[in-house]
Amino acid sequence: MRILVIGATGYIGGSVAARLLSAGHEVVGLARSTEKAARLRELGVEPVTAGLAYLATIADAAKGADAAINVADADNSFVVHALLDALEGSQKRFIHTSGSSVVADRACGEESAAIFNEDTPVEPLPERLLRVAVDRMLLASTQRGVQGVVIRPALVYGRGHGLNPHSLQIPQLIGLARQHGVARHVGRGLNIWSHVFIDDLADLYLAALSQAPAGSLFYAENGEASWKSMASAVGRMLGLGPRTEDWPVEEALAAWGASAITSYGSNSRVRSLKARRMLGWDPKGPALLDEIAMGCYSMDFGRN
Repeated sequence: MRILVIGATGYIGGSVAARLLSAGHEVVGLARSTEKAARLRELGVEPVTAGLAYLATIADAAKGADAAINVADADNSFVVHALLDALEGSQKRFIHTSGSSVVADRACGEESAAIFNEDTPVEPLPERLLRVAVDRMLLASTQRGVQGVVIRPALVYGRGHGLNPHSLQIPQLIGLARQHGVARHVGRGLNIWSHVFIDDLADLYLAALSQAPAGSLFYAENGEASWKSMASAVGRMLGLGPRTEDWPVEEALAAWGASAITSYGSNSRVRSLKARRMLGWDPKGPALLDEIAMGCYSMDFGRN
């Protein structure tokens, strides 16, 4: 199949593109600059040089592909509209990447017992309303002759296989610990996030491409951990010891903006029941805390 990957230069998108290539698919990837386009070509991806604002170019690329995967911006309704218009009536597969942050709370470092699966009703906070609305457009796209599928990854970890090898969250925790000389977490750090290893996530996209019923929604997770335990693992990896320090919410908000509350201080606990049951998805990646202590983060960010 010829597959358009929007976000092929990013962390998740690059790994999805690499997995598709390894499975024998032809991959077309969006790149915002000629430099990144050249680097994509070296990886075996056919580049289309355009940013997300070039909706006509994106639509044309989708029309020339057998399927489209959006891994660029979960909140960009303009791109999704353009893709749905381009694919309308084609019965082509369109996989859209959302995120488990749609169920996040504002716990400010405190634990929540709430756990969500694909059938749990979601009442998102105001900051996630657009993301959920975009998801619902995809899930309803069967009415327009498009095989829409939504994947909501939890916190993604591990070394990627594209131009960008690392996601944001764990490296940001590492940078914070380096800055203060001690591992820190927002508030008491008791809040919990589910997580998923990058290779397992890429496998889920491959399975969804060929097996997922149109209109399906899948969470992607293979475990969960508190932010305090993540910070402690970071401290040990950096040689700072396992002790962690509370980071006052006001200070975190001033430094990191709203994400200090909506991501690093929140709970997002999900279970990927349908991915396992419907697609036979069987994640096998290393546990997050082990990956921090002995995996790619230790190799790439460990003590000098």
